[in-house]
This record gives sequence, C-alpha cells and structure tokens, in this order.
Amino acid sequence: MNAYAAAGASLLMGVLSNEVMAERKYSDWGPAVSVSACGAEAVNSAASETGAAISKDGLSLYFGSTRPGGVGNTDLYVARRTSQEEPWGAPVNLGPVVNSSAIDNIPSFSRDGHWLFFNSSRTEGSQGGVDIWVSYRAHVHDDLAWEEPQNLGPGVNSALFDAGSSYFENEDGAAPQLYFNRGQANGSGNDIMMSELQPDGTFGPATLVDGINSPQSDQRPSIRFDGLELFFFSNRDGNNDIWVTTRNSVADPWSPPVKLGPQINTAADEAHPHISPDGLSLFFSSTRPGCGGFDLYMSTRAHLKGKDKE
Repeated sequence: MNAYAAAGASLLMGVLSNEVMAERKYSDWGPAVSVSACGAEAVNSAASETGAAISKDGLSLYFGSTRPGGVGNTDLYVARRTSQEEPWGAPVNLGPVVNSSAIDNIPSFSRDGHWLFFNSSRTEGSQGGVDIWVSYRAHVHDDLAWEEPQNLGPGVNSALFDAGSSYFENEDGAAPQLYFNRGQANGSGNDIMMSELQPDGTFGPATLVDGINSPQSDQRPSIRFDGLELFFFSNRDGNNDIWVTTRNSVADPWSPPVKLGPQINTAADEAHPHISPDGLSLFFSSTRPGCGGFDLYMSTRAHLKGKDKE
C-alpha cells in the first residue's frame, strides 16, 4: 500500500421529492437511453455489460463485460470517444495487469482520475470472498497505463462479499471516505458500508451507513462529488431498482431513500448506478429488452436555472 499511502492525501478529496431535498439544484431525470447500439464491437453486446463508470472529461467509459475474448469470467473494459458528442468506440480490454482469470467488475475512480477501484474474486492476496482492489496510473488520459492492483486491506475487505465502491474526497476537510456494499453474514443480502482513509494511507474499519440500509439487499452506492446525494440499487420492494438518498451537508444524516421513477426503473432489474463527476448523468445496468443480459443505460438531467454549477 506504499504508493497508495503516498498519494492518499492528494486523492480528489433525481427523480427527487422536495421532502428529501431542501434545495433542488437539478431537474428531474430524463428518459433512459442505451449507451450504444448492439454489437460485438459496441459497448452493449449479446453478453452482459455492468457497472459503468465515466471519466471526469466524459471521454472514457469503463465497465465490466462477460463478452468472449477476455482474460477471465468478467473483465474490465474501456470504450473511448473524441468528444462528448461522438458515439463510443469499440471497447478495449484493460488487459492482464488489471484483469485476472476471476471476476473483475464494477469500476469507479478517484475524482483526479489517478486511482481505479474495482471488485474482484481473485484469490491471491485477497481477504476472502470478493474484495475491493485499487490500481494507480500516473497519466490520467492513458486508459491502458494502470499498474498492478493492490488489495485495500482488512479495513474494507472481509471474508464476505465486499464490492461496489465509490470514493468520496470529503472536501470539508474531514477524512476521505470509501462507500461500498458488504454481504451480510447470514447470506440474506448486502448492506452499504463506509470506511475512512487513515493518515497512513490505509482504510479504517468499515461501519454501516446509518439510515439507508434495509433487511434486503442494498448495493453499489455511488456518491455525488459533493457528498450530498447517494445512489444505490436495492430489492427492498421485491425488484432490483435504483434508489437515492440526500443530505443538506456532509455532517447531516442521510434522508430516507426514495426510489427513482419510471424514467429509470422498470419491471426488469435495474442495478449498478453510477453518478457522473459533474452530477448530470446517471449510468446503470438493466435487463430490460435490449442486446442481451444486462445492458448499460444512461439518463441525464440539467442544473436548474439560477443554481450555481459545480
């Protein structure tokens, strides 16, 4: 963890109701659209594509896919484009430095783009079960320059299922935080957890996030850059849907979660939400009729007139 410790301090620190958001900064979410056409050389294929994460400049889209030709069962891929108005190019496998013969999935970034978090079922160096790993790159615009991943250690990882990470820099001066989900010991589902980055660059013991977990399964939290909005998916109402919780400041408790509306959720499974670095795009996976298995979708919203843009 030496490289992570050295750089740790410099890491980049809806359909919503008025009852859960004191001051709306954004419009409602628009209709969800597929991020690509179907095809072997497209983002969405006949295989399953899950866990999208987009770079801060909006030009690189990372995701997991079970498409043939990879290193393992599920691999991490990146698709690129030259501008935000262009379609995504053919996905490229991140290769054997990052991917393993096991399942590698659900990527997310530090806000500065130097660190890539993801979960993996690889066994060598793990704490058991599925763990969260991190990889570093010196050049933030080189999508194939990731270094050998490191296990985040026992503060985050356990012998259970630890996955779906989202790194929050916490610019109010408090310690940066990693949000993620952990399988319950009785096997009944997942809970959303949080671990704080310590001064030595390791993550401290994870604790439950108060007020948002249910007796069912709550997974893949994705926190907005300012820490005031948290998306996740849950089967608490009998179907996998995407939910959101908000707070007025990072010192306040989270509001009771609200399920996003029909622009996002359907009778199919919606999962693995990811809020873009600018807070204006929501990526997620869905089994609604499409290319096959899970496909990647995106919905957008706008800043409300008169509200400051972040």
